Amino acid sequence: MSYLDDPRVLFAAERTLLAWQRTALALMGFGFVVERFGLFLRMVGNQPLSPSQRGFSLWLGVGLLLMGAAVAVISALQFRTVVRGLGEQEIPRGYWTNFGVWLNFVLGAVALALALHFVTSS
Repeated sequence: MSYLDDPRVLFAAERTLLAWQRTALALMGFGFVVERFGLFLRMVGNQPLSPSQRGFSLWLGVGLLLMGAAVAVISALQFRTVVRGLGEQEIPRGYWTNFGVWLNFVLGAVALALALHFVTSS
């Protein structure tokens, strides 16, 4: 529990959540690019990829997607823990503290769905 009675504490926690959200998005985007790089090589080289080449880009990309999903969900849970410990003076009246949390959960679900799609379609 914080005894600062200052709304800047909430805004600092929210900035931290947004920083982790950007990190999760970057990991997910990089995972998507890595997974699709095998397709790009096949199109440019006009030849089929070996299963080991395709498998490496697939599993590395899926791993990065899953890591991004984990970062999104863990940071949302951590932010909720911080917000629960704040006092009434630290949260402005009518301020939505759950919007970023739910956005992170949605991002995590999208990353999981994309990873599942990549694994099942290969």
